[in-house]
Amino acid sequence: MERQIDFTRERQMLCGRCDHRWRIDLDWIDRWEQAKETCPGCGMACEHEDSPRVTLDSGDPALDDDRVAQFSWYHTSTQPDWPTRDFDPAAVLTPETRRRMGGEQRVSAWAARQRAKALHVGTYEAAVHNMLRRIRNQADQRSQFYLYRVRLKPSVVVREGWLVDPGNFVGDVVLDEVCPPGVDVARYLNFHEDPGGLSLALGRDAIASVQRIAVPLSDTWDGGWVRDAVAALEGVSGAAVPATGKLARFMRPSSSRAVLGRELGASLAGRLPVNLQDQFASAAAFAEGEDPEQWARRTRGLFDLIDGPTRVLAALDRQDPREV
Repeated sequence: MERQIDFTRERQMLCGRCDHRWRIDLDWIDRWEQAKETCPGCGMACEHEDSPRVTLDSGDPALDDDRVAQFSWYHTSTQPDWPTRDFDPAAVLTPETRRRMGGEQRVSAWAARQRAKALHVGTYEAAVHNMLRRIRNQADQRSQFYLYRVRLKPSVVVREGWLVDPGNFVGDVVLDEVCPPGVDVARYLNFHEDPGGLSLALGRDAIASVQRIAVPLSDTWDGGWVRDAVAALEGVSGAAVPATGKLARFMRPSSSRAVLGRELGASLAGRLPVNLQDQFASAAAFAEGEDPEQWARRTRGLFDLIDGPTRVLAALDRQDPREV
């Protein structure tokens, strides 16, 4: 069962001081984070510890325990076989790395901690947001990403209620801490991707099957933006453009084509919801020497993940489910 995908939907805010609750749009949140808005109830600004935060929409259908397993959930990863059936995090460690970690006993303990982490799935919006965040913050711009649609086992036991985002500073959650014995799935309020949406922390045993596609879609060609972008990029030279500003002497000059590529990507980013614009602009950055058509197709494909998800879902529909 699919839920409506809406990257621009309104969110709910809850003030930690006066308990005032109200609905806002993403532009309000952007102004709030710049200290240009305050709580309508008590006037508190964003810098206070108990200042208002995005909270869960009381009408979220995933709050119904019986419907959690009926919905499609999503995840993005650079792993082509997520979730790996026999996950061995130590398999990629070199002998030198194992020595630096203190030997096989410590490596085994580290691997056990990695296997004890919960998996995360969420809304389609959260999955796309997570991919863009990783590209920006974890140098994954040239990595191949995969979008997974996840089906849960009908028999899963859902933890009562929901948690505030339980992840640590890197987003890790220990499964046993949120899913005690007898519980398979814990819902939590996601602050970072699709803010205000419900995501799930769960183990591999809670997943029945997944469908996977490589994203962005490789056959993107809209006859409009891609064609015009390629023509514009091929129409400029690769001559260097000197950097300007106070730090110019520390910066390598860019080519005219790279400068135009960044401008085209930023223009496309400006058509997206404000909370995705910076991440998208980073993901769409044009690299020196990159093929214009390849860049334009990839950039438009990233844009269509947000602006045209119907085609993405249709691509998932054509994939046979893989049992986990």
